[in-house]
Amino acid sequence: MTHPAYVQGTLDTLLAADGSVDPAARSLADTTFVVLDLETTGGAPDGAGITEIGAVKVRAGERLGEFATLVNPGAPLPPFITVLTGITEAMLRPAPSIETVLPSLLEFLRGAVLVAHNAPYDVGFLKAACARHGYPWPQIRVLDTAALARRALTRDEVPNRKLGTLAHFFRSTVTPTHRALDDAKATVDVLHGLIERLGSFKVQTLGDAIEFAKAVTPAQRRQRHLADGLPHVPGVYLFRAADDRPLYVGKSKDIATRVRSYFTAAEKRARISEMLTAAVRVEAVECAHSLEAEVRELRMIAAHAPPYNRRSKFPERVVWLKLTAEAYPRLSVVRRFADDGATYLGPFTSRRTAELAAAGVYDAVPLRQCNHKLSLRSKTPACALAELGRCPAPCEHEITPEEYDVRAALPFRTATTGDPGPVIAAILGRIDTLSDRQRYEEAAVVRSRLIALLRALIRMQRLDALTRLTEVVAARRDGKGGWEIVVVRRGRLAAAATSPPREHPRPTLDAARLTAETVLGGSGPVPAASAEETERILAWLEQPDTRLVETVGDWVSPVRGAARFAGLLTRAETAASGQDSTVRLSVTDRSDDARSLRL
Repeated sequence: MTHPAYVQGTLDTLLAADGSVDPAARSLADTTFVVLDLETTGGAPDGAGITEIGAVKVRAGERLGEFATLVNPGAPLPPFITVLTGITEAMLRPAPSIETVLPSLLEFLRGAVLVAHNAPYDVGFLKAACARHGYPWPQIRVLDTAALARRALTRDEVPNRKLGTLAHFFRSTVTPTHRALDDAKATVDVLHGLIERLGSFKVQTLGDAIEFAKAVTPAQRRQRHLADGLPHVPGVYLFRAADDRPLYVGKSKDIATRVRSYFTAAEKRARISEMLTAAVRVEAVECAHSLEAEVRELRMIAAHAPPYNRRSKFPERVVWLKLTAEAYPRLSVVRRFADDGATYLGPFTSRRTAELAAAGVYDAVPLRQCNHKLSLRSKTPACALAELGRCPAPCEHEITPEEYDVRAALPFRTATTGDPGPVIAAILGRIDTLSDRQRYEEAAVVRSRLIALLRALIRMQRLDALTRLTEVVAARRDGKGGWEIVVVRRGRLAAAATSPPREHPRPTLDAARLTAETVLGGSGPVPAASAEETERILAWLEQPDTRLVETVGDWVSPVRGAARFAGLLTRAETAASGQDSTVRLSVTDRSDDARSLRL
Protein backbone atom coordinates (compact mmCIF):
# COMPACT_ATOMS: atom_id res chain seq x y z
CA MET A 1 0.00 0.00 0.00
CA THR A 2 1.63 3.27 -1.14
CA HIS A 3 1.38 6.06 1.44
CA PRO A 4 -1.36 8.50 0.30
CA ALA A 5 -0.36 11.48 2.45
CA TYR A 6 2.51 12.65 0.25
CA VAL A 7 2.29 15.25 -2.49
CA GLN A 8 4.38 14.30 -5.49
CA GLY A 9 5.64 17.13 -7.66
CA THR A 10 8.47 18.31 -9.84
CA LEU A 11 10.99 20.90 -8.75
CA ASP A 12 9.51 23.35 -11.25
CA THR A 13 6.46 23.70 -8.96
CA LEU A 14 8.46 24.78 -5.87
CA LEU A 15 7.58 28.46 -5.27
CA ALA A 16 7.25 30.44 -1.98
CA ALA A 17 6.03 33.49 -0.06
CA ASP A 18 7.57 35.99 2.37
CA GLY A 19 7.13 35.87 6.16
CA SER A 20 6.50 38.64 8.71
CA VAL A 21 8.46 40.01 11.69
CA ASP A 22 7.27 39.54 15.27
CA PRO A 23 6.25 42.96 16.72
CA ALA A 24 7.91 41.95 20.00
CA ALA A 25 11.29 42.27 18.24
CA ARG A 26 10.63 45.96 17.49
CA SER A 27 12.81 48.42 19.41
CA LEU A 28 11.19 50.49 22.13
CA ALA A 29 12.07 53.66 20.22
CA ASP A 30 10.01 52.49 17.24
CA THR A 31 7.04 51.26 19.26
CA THR A 32 3.77 53.18 19.48
CA PHE A 33 2.36 53.28 23.00
CA VAL A 34 -1.07 54.27 24.27
CA VAL A 35 -0.64 55.25 27.93
CA LEU A 36 -4.02 54.90 29.62
CA ASP A 37 -5.60 55.61 32.99
CA LEU A 38 -9.12 54.96 34.27
CA GLU A 39 -11.10 56.42 37.12
CA THR A 40 -13.80 54.12 38.46
CA THR A 41 -16.42 53.78 41.15
CA GLY A 42 -14.21 51.17 42.85
CA GLY A 43 -14.93 47.51 43.41
CA ALA A 44 -14.37 44.59 41.08
CA PRO A 45 -14.64 44.86 37.26
CA ASP A 46 -18.16 43.91 36.18
CA GLY A 47 -18.51 45.68 32.84
CA ALA A 48 -19.53 48.99 34.40
CA GLY A 49 -18.13 51.38 37.00
CA ILE A 50 -15.78 53.39 34.74
CA THR A 51 -16.19 57.12 35.35
CA GLU A 52 -13.35 58.62 33.30
CA ILE A 53 -10.89 57.57 30.60
CA GLY A 54 -7.66 59.35 29.74
CA ALA A 55 -5.15 58.12 27.16
CA VAL A 56 -2.09 59.54 25.41
CA LYS A 57 -0.54 58.06 22.26
CA VAL A 58 3.25 58.44 22.02
CA ARG A 59 6.15 57.17 19.91
CA ALA A 60 9.85 57.98 20.21
CA GLY A 61 9.06 60.60 22.86
CA GLU A 62 6.59 62.45 20.64
CA ARG A 63 2.92 62.80 21.60
CA LEU A 64 0.72 61.74 18.70
CA GLY A 65 -2.74 62.19 20.19
CA GLU A 66 -4.97 62.24 23.26
CA PHE A 67 -8.25 60.60 24.22
CA ALA A 68 -10.21 61.89 27.21
CA THR A 69 -13.81 61.60 28.31
CA LEU A 70 -16.01 61.30 31.35
CA VAL A 71 -18.20 58.17 31.41
CA ASN A 72 -21.62 57.74 32.98
CA PRO A 73 -21.29 54.56 35.05
CA GLY A 74 -25.04 54.09 35.28
CA ALA A 75 -24.86 53.80 39.05
CA PRO A 76 -24.55 56.16 42.06
CA LEU A 77 -21.06 57.54 42.67
CA PRO A 78 -19.68 56.70 46.14
CA PRO A 79 -18.91 59.84 48.17
CA PHE A 80 -15.29 58.85 48.81
CA ILE A 81 -14.67 58.76 45.01
CA THR A 82 -15.89 62.35 44.76
CA VAL A 83 -13.54 63.32 47.60
CA LEU A 84 -10.61 61.47 45.95
CA THR A 85 -11.08 62.60 42.34
CA GLY A 86 -13.28 65.67 42.48
CA ILE A 87 -15.69 64.02 40.02
CA THR A 88 -19.35 64.55 40.96
CA GLU A 89 -22.58 62.90 39.85
CA ALA A 90 -23.58 66.17 38.22
CA MET A 91 -20.50 65.96 36.00
CA LEU A 92 -21.26 62.34 35.02
CA ARG A 93 -24.99 62.69 34.34
CA PRO A 94 -24.60 64.14 30.79
CA ALA A 95 -21.53 61.96 29.99
CA PRO A 96 -21.78 59.11 27.45
CA SER A 97 -22.05 55.50 28.58
CA ILE A 98 -19.14 53.10 28.31
CA GLU A 99 -20.98 51.25 25.52
CA THR A 100 -20.91 54.45 23.48
CA VAL A 101 -17.26 55.22 24.26
CA LEU A 102 -15.77 51.76 23.63
CA PRO A 103 -15.68 51.83 19.79
CA SER A 104 -13.69 55.05 19.74
CA LEU A 105 -11.35 53.87 22.47
CA LEU A 106 -10.67 50.52 20.78
CA GLU A 107 -9.91 52.36 17.53
CA PHE A 108 -7.49 54.63 19.43
CA LEU A 109 -5.75 51.52 20.82
CA ARG A 110 -5.45 49.81 17.43
CA GLY A 111 -1.87 48.94 16.46
CA ALA A 112 -0.37 50.24 19.71
CA VAL A 113 0.98 48.79 22.95
CA LEU A 114 -1.24 49.51 25.95
CA VAL A 115 0.64 51.01 28.92
CA ALA A 116 -0.86 51.58 32.36
CA HIS A 117 0.27 51.91 35.94
CA ASN A 118 -0.95 48.75 37.70
CA ALA A 119 -2.17 47.60 34.30
CA PRO A 120 -4.16 44.53 35.49
CA TYR A 121 -6.66 46.88 37.19
CA ASP A 122 -7.31 49.06 34.12
CA VAL A 123 -7.23 46.16 31.67
CA GLY A 124 -9.64 44.19 33.87
CA PHE A 125 -12.25 46.96 33.70
CA LEU A 126 -11.86 47.37 29.95
CA LYS A 127 -12.09 43.63 29.27
CA ALA A 128 -15.21 43.34 31.41
CA ALA A 129 -16.81 46.26 29.59
CA CYS A 130 -16.01 44.72 26.18
CA ALA A 131 -17.45 41.38 27.23
CA ARG A 132 -20.61 42.96 28.65
CA HIS A 133 -21.35 44.96 25.51
CA GLY A 134 -20.28 42.42 22.89
CA TYR A 135 -16.96 43.89 21.74
CA PRO A 136 -14.07 41.45 21.20
CA TRP A 137 -11.02 42.30 23.24
CA PRO A 138 -8.18 43.10 20.80
CA GLN A 139 -5.00 41.02 20.80
CA ILE A 140 -3.00 43.86 22.29
CA ARG A 141 0.29 43.76 24.17
CA VAL A 142 0.31 45.32 27.64
CA LEU A 143 3.17 46.94 29.54
CA ASP A 144 2.83 47.72 33.26
CA THR A 145 4.93 50.65 34.47
CA ALA A 146 4.48 49.59 38.10
CA ALA A 147 5.95 46.16 37.35
CA LEU A 148 8.79 47.72 35.36
CA ALA A 149 9.59 50.04 38.26
CA ARG A 150 9.71 47.11 40.70
CA ARG A 151 12.42 45.50 38.53
CA ALA A 152 14.37 48.60 37.45
CA LEU A 153 14.41 50.74 40.61
CA THR A 154 15.80 49.91 44.04
CA ARG A 155 14.32 50.72 47.45
CA ASP A 156 17.16 53.19 47.97
CA GLU A 157 15.91 55.17 44.99
CA VAL A 158 12.15 55.12 45.65
CA PRO A 159 10.38 54.01 48.85
CA ASN A 160 7.38 52.66 46.88
CA ARG A 161 6.12 52.28 43.32
CA LYS A 162 3.10 54.58 43.53
CA LEU A 163 2.52 56.76 40.50
CA GLY A 164 2.99 59.97 42.49
CA THR A 165 6.31 58.73 43.88
CA LEU A 166 7.61 57.72 40.46
CA ALA A 167 6.40 60.94 38.82
CA HIS A 168 8.37 62.93 41.40
CA PHE A 169 11.45 60.70 40.94
CA PHE A 170 11.46 61.14 37.17
CA ARG A 171 10.62 64.87 37.42
CA SER A 172 7.36 64.56 35.54
CA THR A 173 5.98 67.79 34.09
CA VAL A 174 2.48 66.72 35.23
CA THR A 175 1.53 65.91 38.81
CA PRO A 176 -0.90 62.98 39.27
CA THR A 177 -4.28 64.28 40.48
CA HIS A 178 -6.49 61.16 40.36
CA ARG A 179 -7.97 62.51 37.14
CA ALA A 180 -7.55 60.18 34.18
CA LEU A 181 -5.83 62.40 31.61
CA ASP A 182 -3.44 63.99 34.16
CA ASP A 183 -2.47 60.59 35.48
CA ALA A 184 -1.98 59.25 31.95
CA LYS A 185 0.30 62.20 31.12
CA ALA A 186 2.30 61.60 34.30
CA THR A 187 2.55 57.90 33.37
CA VAL A 188 4.00 58.92 29.98
CA ASP A 189 6.89 60.67 31.73
CA VAL A 190 7.37 57.68 34.04
CA LEU A 191 7.42 55.35 31.01
CA HIS A 192 10.10 57.41 29.27
CA GLY A 193 12.19 57.51 32.42
CA LEU A 194 11.90 53.75 32.81
CA ILE A 195 12.85 53.14 29.17
CA GLU A 196 16.05 55.10 29.73
CA ARG A 197 16.77 53.02 32.82
CA LEU A 198 16.10 49.76 30.92
CA GLY A 199 19.05 50.46 28.63
CA SER A 200 21.44 49.62 31.50
CA PHE A 201 19.77 46.20 31.68
CA LYS A 202 20.27 45.66 27.92
CA VAL A 203 16.52 45.78 27.38
CA GLN A 204 16.09 47.25 23.91
CA THR A 205 12.96 45.68 22.42
CA LEU A 206 9.30 45.53 23.34
CA GLY A 207 9.50 41.77 23.98
CA ASP A 208 12.47 42.29 26.29
CA ALA A 209 10.59 44.97 28.24
CA ILE A 210 7.49 42.81 28.68
CA GLU A 211 9.57 39.91 29.96
CA PHE A 212 11.69 42.20 32.13
CA ALA A 213 8.55 43.35 33.92
CA LYS A 214 7.75 39.80 34.99
CA ALA A 215 9.15 38.13 38.10
CA VAL A 216 12.45 36.37 37.44
CA THR A 217 14.96 34.79 39.81
CA PRO A 218 18.27 36.47 40.65
CA ALA A 219 20.08 33.69 38.76
CA GLN A 220 18.04 34.37 35.63
CA ARG A 221 18.71 38.08 35.83
CA ARG A 222 22.41 37.53 36.51
CA GLN A 223 22.87 35.05 33.66
CA ARG A 224 20.79 36.90 31.08
CA HIS A 225 23.97 37.93 29.24
CA LEU A 226 24.46 34.31 28.13
CA ALA A 227 21.84 34.93 25.43
CA ASP A 228 23.76 37.86 23.91
CA GLY A 229 25.02 37.46 20.36
CA LEU A 230 23.14 34.28 19.51
CA PRO A 231 21.74 34.00 15.97
CA HIS A 232 18.06 34.22 15.07
CA VAL A 233 18.14 31.01 12.99
CA PRO A 234 17.04 27.38 13.41
CA GLY A 235 19.51 25.23 15.26
CA VAL A 236 20.74 23.63 18.46
CA TYR A 237 22.01 25.38 21.58
CA LEU A 238 24.28 23.92 24.22
CA PHE A 239 24.71 25.25 27.78
CA ARG A 240 28.23 24.55 29.11
CA ALA A 241 29.67 24.65 32.62
CA ALA A 242 32.94 26.26 33.69
CA ASP A 243 34.80 22.97 33.12
CA ASP A 244 33.36 22.76 29.58
CA ARG A 245 30.90 19.98 30.48
CA PRO A 246 27.67 20.05 28.46
CA LEU A 247 24.81 20.79 30.85
CA TYR A 248 21.78 20.98 28.59
CA VAL A 249 21.03 20.65 24.89
CA GLY A 250 17.96 22.10 23.18
CA LYS A 251 16.70 23.05 19.74
CA SER A 252 14.60 25.84 18.31
CA LYS A 253 13.46 27.50 15.11
CA ASP A 254 15.03 30.67 16.55
CA ILE A 255 18.04 30.02 18.78
CA ALA A 256 18.34 33.53 20.22
CA THR A 257 14.65 33.86 21.10
CA ARG A 258 14.51 30.41 22.68
CA VAL A 259 17.61 30.88 24.81
CA ARG A 260 16.35 34.28 26.03
CA SER A 261 13.16 32.56 27.20
CA TYR A 262 15.19 30.69 29.83
CA PHE A 263 15.78 34.02 31.56
CA THR A 264 12.12 35.07 31.75
CA ALA A 265 9.35 34.51 34.27
CA ALA A 266 7.85 31.85 32.01
CA GLU A 267 10.69 29.48 32.89
CA LYS A 268 9.80 27.93 36.25
CA ARG A 269 11.45 24.47 36.14
CA ALA A 270 13.64 23.92 39.20
CA ARG A 271 16.23 21.82 37.35
CA ILE A 272 16.60 24.49 34.65
CA SER A 273 17.12 27.14 37.33
CA GLU A 274 19.86 24.96 38.81
CA MET A 275 21.38 24.50 35.35
CA LEU A 276 21.40 28.25 34.67
CA THR A 277 23.32 28.84 37.88
CA ALA A 278 26.08 26.46 36.73
CA ALA A 279 26.22 27.61 33.09
CA VAL A 280 28.95 29.99 31.91
CA ARG A 281 28.28 30.09 28.17
CA VAL A 282 25.91 28.98 25.43
CA GLU A 283 27.08 27.54 22.12
CA ALA A 284 24.91 27.63 19.01
CA VAL A 285 24.92 25.19 16.11
CA GLU A 286 23.12 26.73 13.14
CA CYS A 287 21.00 24.36 11.05
CA ALA A 288 19.38 24.57 7.64
CA HIS A 289 15.89 24.15 9.05
CA SER A 290 13.90 22.80 12.00
CA LEU A 291 14.15 19.10 11.06
CA GLU A 292 17.92 19.22 11.01
CA ALA A 293 17.81 20.98 14.38
CA GLU A 294 15.62 18.21 15.83
CA VAL A 295 17.95 15.49 14.56
CA ARG A 296 21.14 17.22 15.69
CA GLU A 297 19.62 17.75 19.12
CA LEU A 298 18.94 14.02 19.42
CA ARG A 299 22.46 13.13 18.31
CA MET A 300 24.11 15.64 20.64
CA ILE A 301 22.06 14.48 23.62
CA ALA A 302 23.00 10.88 22.84
CA ALA A 303 26.69 11.81 22.47
CA HIS A 304 27.02 13.98 25.60
CA ALA A 305 24.23 12.70 27.92
CA PRO A 306 23.82 16.18 29.51
CA PRO A 307 22.73 15.88 33.16
CA TYR A 308 19.81 18.32 32.82
CA ASN A 309 18.25 16.63 29.77
CA ARG A 310 15.73 13.97 30.72
CA ARG A 311 14.81 12.46 27.38
CA SER A 312 16.73 10.81 24.54
CA LYS A 313 19.98 10.45 26.50
CA PHE A 314 20.54 6.75 25.94
CA PRO A 315 19.02 5.69 22.59
CA GLU A 316 21.08 2.50 22.68
CA ARG A 317 19.21 1.33 25.78
CA VAL A 318 16.41 -0.37 23.89
CA VAL A 319 15.21 -3.94 23.98
CA TRP A 320 13.59 -6.30 21.47
CA LEU A 321 11.21 -9.20 21.59
CA LYS A 322 12.88 -12.10 19.80
CA LEU A 323 11.18 -15.29 18.63
CA THR A 324 13.99 -17.78 19.13
CA ALA A 325 15.12 -20.04 16.28
CA GLU A 326 14.66 -23.55 17.75
CA ALA A 327 12.32 -26.51 17.42
CA TYR A 328 9.79 -24.99 19.79
CA PRO A 329 10.37 -21.20 19.58
CA ARG A 330 9.68 -18.87 22.51
CA LEU A 331 9.76 -15.12 23.09
CA SER A 332 12.89 -13.67 24.66
CA VAL A 333 13.72 -10.07 25.62
CA VAL A 334 17.12 -9.19 24.11
CA ARG A 335 19.21 -6.02 23.87
CA ARG A 336 20.48 -6.40 20.31
CA PHE A 337 18.90 -6.94 16.91
CA ALA A 338 21.01 -9.62 15.24
CA ASP A 339 20.96 -10.69 11.61
CA ASP A 340 20.36 -14.31 12.58
CA GLY A 341 17.14 -15.08 10.73
CA ALA A 342 15.02 -14.86 13.88
CA THR A 343 11.84 -12.75 14.12
CA TYR A 344 12.08 -9.54 16.16
CA LEU A 345 9.59 -6.97 17.42
CA GLY A 346 10.65 -3.55 18.66
CA PRO A 347 12.50 -1.52 19.60
CA PHE A 348 11.02 -1.01 23.06
CA THR A 349 12.23 1.73 25.38
CA SER A 350 11.98 -0.48 28.46
CA ARG A 351 11.96 -4.14 29.40
CA ARG A 352 8.61 -3.66 31.15
CA THR A 353 6.93 -2.50 27.93
CA ALA A 354 8.43 -5.40 25.99
CA GLU A 355 7.16 -7.88 28.57
CA LEU A 356 3.70 -6.26 28.45
CA ALA A 357 3.60 -6.73 24.67
CA ALA A 358 4.79 -10.32 25.08
CA ALA A 359 1.94 -10.94 27.51
CA GLY A 360 -0.43 -9.71 24.81
CA VAL A 361 1.04 -12.25 22.40
CA TYR A 362 0.53 -15.00 25.00
CA ASP A 363 -3.13 -13.97 25.26
CA ALA A 364 -3.50 -14.56 21.53
CA VAL A 365 -1.33 -17.54 20.57
CA PRO A 366 -0.15 -20.64 22.50
CA LEU A 367 3.54 -19.82 22.59
CA ARG A 368 5.36 -21.50 25.46
CA GLN A 369 6.45 -19.15 28.22
CA CYS A 370 9.16 -21.25 29.85
CA ASN A 371 12.87 -20.61 29.33
CA HIS A 372 13.97 -24.23 28.93
CA LYS A 373 15.80 -25.42 25.85
CA LEU A 374 13.53 -28.25 24.78
CA SER A 375 14.81 -31.44 23.23
CA LEU A 376 13.13 -33.35 20.41
CA ARG A 377 14.29 -36.65 21.97
CA SER A 378 13.63 -36.35 25.69
CA LYS A 379 10.63 -34.93 27.50
CA THR A 380 10.55 -32.26 30.21
CA PRO A 381 7.92 -32.12 32.97
CA ALA A 382 5.07 -29.75 32.09
CA CYS A 383 4.32 -26.59 34.05
CA ALA A 384 1.02 -25.29 35.42
CA LEU A 385 0.21 -23.45 32.17
CA ALA A 386 -0.09 -26.78 30.36
CA GLU A 387 -2.46 -28.07 33.02
CA LEU A 388 -4.57 -24.90 32.62
CA GLY A 389 -4.70 -25.30 28.85
CA ARG A 390 -2.66 -22.14 28.24
CA CYS A 391 0.25 -24.04 26.65
CA PRO A 392 0.21 -26.98 24.16
CA ALA A 393 2.90 -28.72 26.27
CA PRO A 394 5.70 -29.07 23.70
CA CYS A 395 7.91 -30.04 26.64
CA GLU A 396 6.02 -33.36 26.82
CA HIS A 397 5.87 -33.67 23.03
CA GLU A 398 2.08 -33.21 23.04
CA ILE A 399 2.45 -31.23 19.83
CA THR A 400 4.77 -31.68 16.86
CA PRO A 401 7.25 -28.94 15.92
CA GLU A 402 5.40 -28.39 12.64
CA GLU A 403 2.00 -28.02 14.30
CA TYR A 404 3.50 -25.81 17.01
CA ASP A 405 5.00 -23.57 14.35
CA VAL A 406 1.66 -23.16 12.55
CA ARG A 407 -0.42 -22.57 15.71
CA ALA A 408 1.99 -20.53 17.84
CA ALA A 409 5.00 -19.16 15.96
CA LEU A 410 3.64 -18.33 12.52
CA PRO A 411 0.92 -15.87 13.71
CA PHE A 412 3.58 -13.86 15.55
CA ARG A 413 5.93 -13.84 12.55
CA THR A 414 3.09 -12.74 10.29
CA ALA A 415 2.01 -10.01 12.71
CA THR A 416 5.46 -8.39 12.77
CA THR A 417 5.87 -8.13 8.99
CA GLY A 418 2.33 -8.36 7.63
CA ASP A 419 -1.19 -8.86 8.93
CA PRO A 420 -1.58 -8.84 12.73
CA GLY A 421 -5.35 -9.27 12.39
CA PRO A 422 -5.62 -12.84 13.78
CA VAL A 423 -3.52 -11.93 16.82
CA ILE A 424 -5.48 -8.74 17.49
CA ALA A 425 -8.81 -10.55 17.03
CA ALA A 426 -7.77 -13.21 19.55
CA ILE A 427 -6.84 -10.58 22.14
CA LEU A 428 -10.14 -8.76 21.63
CA GLY A 429 -11.93 -12.07 21.99
CA ARG A 430 -10.26 -12.60 25.36
CA ILE A 431 -11.26 -9.09 26.50
CA ASP A 432 -14.80 -9.85 25.31
CA THR A 433 -14.93 -13.05 27.35
CA LEU A 434 -13.63 -11.38 30.51
CA SER A 435 -16.10 -8.50 30.13
CA ASP A 436 -19.04 -10.88 29.64
CA ARG A 437 -18.05 -12.50 32.94
CA GLN A 438 -17.87 -9.02 34.54
CA ARG A 439 -14.14 -9.44 35.23
CA TYR A 440 -13.51 -5.87 34.20
CA GLU A 441 -10.20 -5.35 35.99
CA GLU A 442 -8.71 -8.36 34.19
CA ALA A 443 -10.13 -7.08 30.90
CA ALA A 444 -8.40 -3.74 31.52
CA VAL A 445 -5.08 -5.55 32.07
CA VAL A 446 -5.46 -7.38 28.75
CA ARG A 447 -6.35 -4.07 27.10
CA SER A 448 -3.06 -2.57 28.31
CA ARG A 449 -1.26 -5.52 26.74
CA LEU A 450 -3.12 -4.91 23.48
CA ILE A 451 -2.02 -1.28 23.52
CA ALA A 452 1.64 -2.17 24.07
CA LEU A 453 1.59 -4.78 21.31
CA LEU A 454 -0.24 -2.59 18.78
CA ARG A 455 2.07 0.36 19.40
CA ALA A 456 5.10 -1.84 18.75
CA LEU A 457 3.66 -3.43 15.61
CA ILE A 458 2.57 -0.13 14.05
CA ARG A 459 5.83 1.56 14.96
CA MET A 460 8.08 -1.18 13.59
CA GLN A 461 6.25 -1.50 10.29
CA ARG A 462 6.36 2.29 9.77
CA LEU A 463 10.07 2.40 10.55
CA ASP A 464 10.81 -0.60 8.36
CA ALA A 465 8.98 0.92 5.37
CA LEU A 466 11.26 3.98 5.40
CA THR A 467 14.57 2.35 6.36
CA ARG A 468 14.30 -0.11 3.47
CA LEU A 469 14.76 2.83 1.08
CA THR A 470 18.33 3.52 0.03
CA GLU A 471 17.53 7.22 -0.42
CA VAL A 472 14.65 9.68 -0.17
CA VAL A 473 14.92 13.31 -1.29
CA ALA A 474 12.09 15.59 -0.16
CA ALA A 475 11.33 19.31 -0.09
CA ARG A 476 8.96 21.60 1.76
CA ARG A 477 8.24 25.33 1.60
CA ASP A 478 10.04 27.32 4.29
CA GLY A 479 7.58 30.24 4.30
CA LYS A 480 10.27 32.76 3.32
CA GLY A 481 10.59 32.15 -0.40
CA GLY A 482 12.86 29.12 -0.28
CA TRP A 483 12.56 25.38 0.17
CA GLU A 484 13.66 23.11 3.01
CA ILE A 485 15.41 20.09 1.49
CA VAL A 486 16.35 16.79 3.12
CA VAL A 487 18.27 13.74 1.95
CA VAL A 488 17.36 10.65 3.96
CA ARG A 489 19.27 7.39 3.59
CA ARG A 490 18.01 4.21 5.26
CA GLY A 491 16.03 6.28 7.74
CA ARG A 492 18.96 8.52 8.68
CA LEU A 493 19.20 12.23 7.89
CA ALA A 494 22.17 12.38 5.54
CA ALA A 495 21.93 16.03 4.45
CA ALA A 496 19.80 19.12 4.99
CA ALA A 497 19.69 22.43 3.14
CA THR A 498 17.49 25.41 2.40
CA SER A 499 17.35 26.91 -1.09
CA PRO A 500 17.60 30.73 -1.37
CA PRO A 501 14.36 32.66 -1.94
CA ARG A 502 13.19 33.14 -5.53
CA GLU A 503 15.82 30.75 -6.90
CA HIS A 504 15.30 27.33 -8.41
CA PRO A 505 16.01 24.72 -5.68
CA ARG A 506 17.68 22.18 -7.99
CA PRO A 507 21.29 23.47 -7.50
CA THR A 508 20.83 23.38 -3.71
CA LEU A 509 19.32 19.90 -3.89
CA ASP A 510 22.14 18.57 -6.09
CA ALA A 511 24.76 20.02 -3.74
CA ALA A 512 23.03 18.42 -0.75
CA ARG A 513 23.05 15.00 -2.41
CA LEU A 514 26.72 15.28 -3.38
CA THR A 515 27.77 16.21 0.16
CA ALA A 516 25.35 13.88 1.96
CA GLU A 517 26.61 11.38 4.49
CA THR A 518 27.31 7.88 3.20
CA VAL A 519 25.03 5.49 5.07
CA LEU A 520 25.87 1.80 4.96
CA GLY A 521 23.17 -0.83 4.95
CA GLY A 522 22.19 -2.93 7.92
CA SER A 523 19.50 -5.19 9.28
CA GLY A 524 16.34 -4.45 11.20
CA PRO A 525 13.86 -1.55 11.19
CA VAL A 526 16.49 0.95 12.48
CA PRO A 527 19.78 -0.05 10.80
CA ALA A 528 21.43 3.38 10.61
CA ALA A 529 19.84 5.72 13.18
CA SER A 530 17.93 5.72 16.43
CA ALA A 531 14.23 4.97 16.24
CA GLU A 532 13.49 8.45 17.56
CA GLU A 533 15.48 10.11 14.76
CA THR A 534 13.73 8.08 12.07
CA GLU A 535 10.33 8.88 13.62
CA ARG A 536 11.12 12.61 13.57
CA ILE A 537 11.98 12.29 9.89
CA LEU A 538 8.78 10.34 9.24
CA ALA A 539 6.70 13.03 10.94
CA TRP A 540 8.32 15.67 8.69
CA LEU A 541 7.86 13.60 5.53
CA GLU A 542 4.22 12.87 6.33
CA GLN A 543 3.22 16.53 6.46
CA PRO A 544 0.68 17.30 3.70
CA ASP A 545 2.87 20.04 2.20
CA THR A 546 6.00 17.88 1.90
CA ARG A 547 6.97 16.94 -1.66
CA LEU A 548 8.74 13.66 -2.41
CA VAL A 549 11.21 14.69 -5.10
CA GLU A 550 13.12 11.45 -5.66
CA THR A 551 13.24 8.00 -4.06
CA VAL A 552 15.49 5.01 -4.57
CA GLY A 553 13.19 2.05 -3.97
CA ASP A 554 9.47 1.69 -3.35
CA TRP A 555 8.03 3.16 -0.18
CA VAL A 556 5.28 0.68 0.64
CA SER A 557 3.55 -0.88 3.63
CA PRO A 558 1.66 -4.19 3.87
CA VAL A 559 -1.88 -3.87 2.51
CA ARG A 560 -3.29 -5.53 5.64
CA GLY A 561 -0.53 -4.28 7.90
CA ALA A 562 -0.61 -2.96 11.43
CA ALA A 563 -1.32 0.61 10.30
CA ARG A 564 -4.96 -0.26 9.65
CA PHE A 565 -5.40 -0.70 13.41
CA ALA A 566 -4.29 2.86 14.23
CA GLY A 567 -7.89 3.84 14.98
CA LEU A 568 -8.31 0.84 17.27
CA LEU A 569 -5.14 1.83 19.13
CA THR A 570 -6.41 5.38 19.59
CA ARG A 571 -9.74 4.18 20.98
CA ALA A 572 -8.00 1.73 23.31
CA GLU A 573 -5.70 4.46 24.60
CA THR A 574 -8.67 6.77 25.13
CA ALA A 575 -10.48 4.08 27.11
CA ALA A 576 -7.36 3.30 29.15
CA SER A 577 -6.84 6.96 30.03
CA GLY A 578 -10.35 7.13 31.48
CA GLN A 579 -11.37 9.97 29.14
CA ASP A 580 -14.33 7.99 27.82
CA SER A 581 -15.72 4.94 29.59
CA THR A 582 -18.06 4.12 26.68
CA VAL A 583 -15.34 3.50 24.08
CA ARG A 584 -15.93 0.40 21.98
CA LEU A 585 -13.07 -1.50 20.33
CA SER A 586 -13.59 -3.40 17.10
CA VAL A 587 -11.51 -5.34 14.61
CA THR A 588 -12.46 -6.61 11.16
CA ASP A 589 -11.46 -10.23 10.45
CA ARG A 590 -10.86 -11.88 7.10
CA SER A 591 -14.62 -12.24 6.55
CA ASP A 592 -15.05 -8.50 7.19
CA ASP A 593 -17.26 -9.25 10.22
CA ALA A 594 -16.83 -6.79 13.10
CA ARG A 595 -16.25 -7.87 16.65
CA SER A 596 -17.32 -5.21 19.15
CA LEU A 597 -16.64 -4.86 22.81
CA ARG A 598 -17.62 -2.30 25.46
CA LEU A 599 -14.73 -1.44 27.81
